[in-house]
Amino acid sequence: MADAVLIAAQAGRALAEAARRAGLRPYVADLFGDSDTRALAEAYRPLPGRFGTALADHATLNALDEMAHRAGPVVGLVLGSGFEDAPGLVARLAERHRLVGASAEAIATLKDPSDFAALCARLGVPHPAVSKDPPPEPVQWLLKRAGGSGGSHIRPATRAAAPPGHYFQRRVAGRPHALNFLADGRTIRVLAVTEQWCAPSPIRPFRYAGALARGPGEPDALGPATAAAIAAGAERIVAATGLRGLGSADVLVDGPDWWLTEINPRPGATLDILDRRATPMLAAHIAACLGTMPDPGPQPAGAAAAQICYADRELAPVPDLDWPDYVRDRPCPGSVVRRDAPLCTVLAEGADRAEVLALLETRMARLRAIRAAKKTHPEEAL
Repeated sequence: MADAVLIAAQAGRALAEAARRAGLRPYVADLFGDSDTRALAEAYRPLPGRFGTALADHATLNALDEMAHRAGPVVGLVLGSGFEDAPGLVARLAERHRLVGASAEAIATLKDPSDFAALCARLGVPHPAVSKDPPPEPVQWLLKRAGGSGGSHIRPATRAAAPPGHYFQRRVAGRPHALNFLADGRTIRVLAVTEQWCAPSPIRPFRYAGALARGPGEPDALGPATAAAIAAGAERIVAATGLRGLGSADVLVDGPDWWLTEINPRPGATLDILDRRATPMLAAHIAACLGTMPDPGPQPAGAAAAQICYADRELAPVPDLDWPDYVRDRPCPGSVVRRDAPLCTVLAEGADRAEVLALLETRMARLRAIRAAKKTHPEEAL
């Protein structure tokens, strides 16, 4: 029987799919319980809400303890999104399970705005200024939640004081990219540079939408010199924090200038488009966390992209739909998806960037048309 792996995240589907590709049996606890997550999981447990709260932490500890007891031989516990502002919970989990990923100490340093800014300054890594005090010129600043992910927590700054758990970060020019890497606590192996874009809403102007990895024959998204400089900066941070496993460095790039906005110390939203090499990404993640930097194999042929489809209206309940095979994170029939919440994820692969973006837009347009038809013909299936 294949070894089991414990997975906890806000949304665990991508990690569960990566576990299956790596020949592991995923035992998953997450917040959404999408139908494809449940189908992939050897066992599934729902979690009640944001990690770092007493209710969610208690439920997470109990769910993972119970599944570990049932699973038999367990490789370890892999954490996805949602734990960035809960290093205390990560430390408690590491006392009870073999943690395969960033340590609580690394997460605490990387996700504390002041500590991370100081680390970047000490290591010579360009990083926007941060402050806990209201800025004198708010138009030049953003308000962010410490440990936030997905961009939905980012707002334009005002003269008001930052709410508890929030901070101000100076605006910088540039287009968003991410350097995706594998770390062994000392060095990194660059996997891809992904382009990113937003899906703004009236109250969430910086909401994350999707990412694209170009094909191997295309020009570099950043240029060799800029990519090398970002990789060198990320490697210095890895060596200083002992970060292990899959991670990414979010950057804003403006010509030759760039700024590191954050390090994501976990497998991220690009896992779907990265996991196309001969070596499964979760197997590489586990090996790197155990101190052996693996060779993930040659870059995948062609380009790939993933984009979140947000609900333009509330679905309560979600109908029983026949989802296309390029759709992931499929909400269970009868569940509720609030307006502006993620509805599903759309994937696309092609020969190059242009082909993938065109295919992605075609598929997103099809879903938009189907959603519009559902308003008047709810009995129809996708």
